[in-house]
Amino acid sequence: MIPLAGLGFLLACVFGSYLLSGGSMGPLVEAVPFEMLTIGGAALGSFVMANSLHDVKHTLTGFGKILKGAGFRKPDYVELLSLMFFLVRLAATKGAMALEPHIEKPAESAAFQKFPKILKNHHASDMICDYLRMVGMNADDPNQIEDVMARELRKSLNEELHGAHALQTMADGLPALGIVAAVLGVIKTMGHINEPPAVLGAMIGGALTGTFLGVLLAYGMVGPFASRLKAVVEEEAKYLEVIRAVLVAHLHGNAPQVSVETGRKMAPTEHMPSFQELEQALQTLQIG
Repeated sequence: MIPLAGLGFLLACVFGSYLLSGGSMGPLVEAVPFEMLTIGGAALGSFVMANSLHDVKHTLTGFGKILKGAGFRKPDYVELLSLMFFLVRLAATKGAMALEPHIEKPAESAAFQKFPKILKNHHASDMICDYLRMVGMNADDPNQIEDVMARELRKSLNEELHGAHALQTMADGLPALGIVAAVLGVIKTMGHINEPPAVLGAMIGGALTGTFLGVLLAYGMVGPFASRLKAVVEEEAKYLEVIRAVLVAHLHGNAPQVSVETGRKMAPTEHMPSFQELEQALQTLQIG
């Protein structure tokens, strides 16, 4: 909820300083609904025109990530590395064919059932099973597997980042849409040019509210939300990078402990378990 706290602080500072300097909320309260209808409606319409229905839905779901942050913490990386350790150790000791009961029907696998969050994450579980299945089909060239996985991860990251790019594009256009609202207000004012100065002043103030809202929404709200979503998506992508690192290290012939240590280094520093924490988890790992 840190983004909401930041937004509250931003609004308190902006409008608080305005009030403390002698400003009146009356003109803003009167003008904001109409200006927001113009700016917000235009921004929403542009957003829908620029994106497919799938991308619109994907961007909307991204607001949950903005508020909650990345969905993976240290325990999640410990669980992932524990599962990967079990799988690569099994492959190293009993051969790739020993993995078949686990990767063909992961929902029935004792290994995957021990870590339900990984099983529920279809992208992660499918990635583990697909590439271990490829290894069982003699596609065991580590350089080839690493290249394929890297391309898949880049594709996945680009797709996940679309919501952040869409929000940033909206943020870039909001100041201009604010100007559109302001110009309409000026046109309206010019149509009442024979009114008293007090009336004209109020109308001009309402027109300038459009510029104010466009800039505030762009640089104070939508832009930061886009940056936040981008950071969260990039952090979550590290979860899949851990899988890639472990599998590639395994295919290079490293011992299971070395393979998972290679994967541990790919976890975000904030959530990366220590060597001792991971070692303790692996020592107490019991599956089946």
